[in-house]
Amino acid sequence: QVQLVESGGGLVQAGGSLRLSCAASGRTFYAMGWFRQAPGKEREFVAAVSWSRTTYYADSVKGRFTISRDNAKKTAYLQMNSLKPEDTAVYYCAAVDRDYTGSSPGDYDYWGQGTQVTVSS
Repeated sequence: QVQLVESGGGLVQAGGSLRLSCAASGRTFYAMGWFRQAPGKEREFVAAVSWSRTTYYADSVKGRFTISRDNAKKTAYLQMNSLKPEDTAVYYCAAVDRDYTGSSPGDYDYWGQGTQVTVSS
């Protein structure tokens, strides 16, 4: 049974940092990504990393967020620095077996339960 379990969310002041983790059980995935969803908004792409560690970022987080993965631990990470109130959302980990690293929710087959990130001003 495939499971993605996120951790590391919380409350932080603007300008602060958080590190999210996503531990996968059951298998190793080709691509892993992070999405976020704020209240009343659609789920949006944040970052993704391929098996070979090629990374992709949304323009809104470039230079502030860093995605990485440890294939031996089947874990992906999202280091978030210089956080802003507009980064407040539920952050979801996603994974896919196919040889493609996408930026749409439909590109991913497996999802975690989400972790809340709240940035206060």
